[in-house]
Amino acid sequence: MSCSSASSTAGAALPTRRAIDVPAGAAMVLFCVALGLQQVAIKSAAADIAPLSQIALRSMLAAILIWGLAALRGIQWRDFVASLGPGILVGLGFTFEFVFVALGLHYTTASHMSVFLYTAPVFAGLGLHFLVPGEQLAKRQWWGMALAFAGLVLAMAPSGEGANAGAMLVGDVFGLLAGMSWAATTLVLRRTSLSEAPPLQTQGYQLLTAGVLLLPVALFSGDLAAIRFSWIAVTSLAFQTLVISCAALLLWFALLRRYWASQLGVFSFLSPIFGVMFGALLLDEALTVSFLVGGAMLLAGIVTVSRG
Repeated sequence: MSCSSASSTAGAALPTRRAIDVPAGAAMVLFCVALGLQQVAIKSAAADIAPLSQIALRSMLAAILIWGLAALRGIQWRDFVASLGPGILVGLGFTFEFVFVALGLHYTTASHMSVFLYTAPVFAGLGLHFLVPGEQLAKRQWWGMALAFAGLVLAMAPSGEGANAGAMLVGDVFGLLAGMSWAATTLVLRRTSLSEAPPLQTQGYQLLTAGVLLLPVALFSGDLAAIRFSWIAVTSLAFQTLVISCAALLLWFALLRRYWASQLGVFSFLSPIFGVMFGALLLDEALTVSFLVGGAMLLAGIVTVSRG
């Protein structure tokens, strides 16, 4: 999923923003719980539906719902055509983000993927510093970059010997590439006309592009033909489509229109913490000391970069 699309729309809602209150805090916790379950849901159903097929199916199903909702909200076809170029770029960034997530989950754990996916704010911060006027990093944020990088190295340190450690490293690298793709989406949103587009429009580009590109890949690879619609597979796919791709993103957009984005952004770093917790509790994933310490350093660095 790509929450970065929400941040680009925040500028239009600045006059109505306020500090986070109790209802908003509770909503953000629910939002982060849902995102923390995302990688676990994909991993748990992987034996019945390949991760890439899950991404393709959930994206297309959610795209149909979102485009229908956009039509009800008065967003017309010509609005989509007017920003088609940036929309395709945003869609490609979203697609590659979840392609890397799907590939990475073949090698690494849901816990690791939850943390490395959230390197996106660090890469976005670097890109914004060099490409967008007024988005330059302060000294404190450069220290946050250094802390995040040190935590990244420690979290990716091999924890064992043999092929398993090597496979974990490959999966972690895919997680980093997913974070970079998310960051690239943020940069496109900040530098194009989509910065002022309705959230449903941006969400529609992302979901439709992913569905259109990934469904043929899943079909020709044979993954769609191999699907087994077990209760785990159906439940996971329904959760990803309705809760993650539709409800969670719409909740995020609604909160961004009412509350300060900086405070919401800090709250969002609960997501990888929940991801690690759910991976350990629901999938019995082992957590090494180096990963826990490195992950904590990485998240602290990300918060330092993102605040302000």
